[in-house]
Amino acid sequence: MRLGGPPCCCCFTQLQPAAASRLRLPPARAANTTSDSVTRLRAVLEQVDDELRKGNDEAALSLVRGSQGEGGGLRCFGAARQVPQRLYKLDELKLNGIDTSSFLSPEDRTLGSIERNLQIAALLGGLSISAAFELSQFQALFLFVGLLFVWSVDLIYLNGGARNLVLDTLGHSLSQKYHNRVIEHEAGHFLIAYLLGVLPKEYTITSLETLMKKGSLNVQAGTAFVDFEFVEEINSGKLSAKMLNKFSCIALAGVATEYLLYGYAEGGLADVNKLDGLFKSLGFTQNKADSQVRWAVLNTILLLRRHEKARSKLAEAMSSGISVGSCIQVIEESINTEDI
Repeated sequence: MRLGGPPCCCCFTQLQPAAASRLRLPPARAANTTSDSVTRLRAVLEQVDDELRKGNDEAALSLVRGSQGEGGGLRCFGAARQVPQRLYKLDELKLNGIDTSSFLSPEDRTLGSIERNLQIAALLGGLSISAAFELSQFQALFLFVGLLFVWSVDLIYLNGGARNLVLDTLGHSLSQKYHNRVIEHEAGHFLIAYLLGVLPKEYTITSLETLMKKGSLNVQAGTAFVDFEFVEEINSGKLSAKMLNKFSCIALAGVATEYLLYGYAEGGLADVNKLDGLFKSLGFTQNKADSQVRWAVLNTILLLRRHEKARSKLAEAMSSGISVGSCIQVIEESINTEDI
């Protein structure tokens, strides 16, 4: 999720509003048949995709909200049944089968292992080159300093983008588990955001795909959202409890998904750090931050458990790269009204 900045998997970014007056919902048909409802829903979601492609994020959100509650409309957007917000103790989370220590400090073991192997290979390669070309100690030192300089430039000016691109590309190519984990992680972000009433804007699964779309190494793969309302509240200096709750759950949705599937989380450290940074910027005490996180963890985990079928189908759909509108249709078709 790119939450409010470049790295990781979920992003609240500055958006460009569009005039809502131009919106036209497809007219309702007289016969309210299942076929008519599906056709109408598909037409709305095609318009949503079109507005998102144009960068008209406010218009896309207006379309989605305008379709809520209609016959054959969007039933699930912002309709999640959530747990009451109060102070939850760790024991209460454990009674619900949740061990926060297993996913609030994620460590990417797959990419860590790949990086260590690359470092060993680079060292052995450097020694081989030095021996093959009979480099002097000065020449070998010059080569080492040159490589260190390139690494530093990437870290400082590209935020480690080149490194992330190499590791992520190798991870997807060499490890099917890593590839699947990233997809499931992003599906968790997407689903929770949609159920809480935050419209996903776009998503990418690999850093290479992101580079090809954005033309920048500073942006990692992940899910971005239509978030101008969040930005407006942040800029005003007054973040509502409702918006904070949404942000908290969406930020933790990726690691929560991994925890449910694998028993621990590897990805999403940047998401957790961004959430922690937000709490600090709001002047939260440690106790208040802990309380918010515990509620968000419980709420997110229970939502993911309740809608496991939808998340699984969504992950499968996202793996094929379908549009945001098509992903929304998958969610709507996978959740029964009584389960919302």
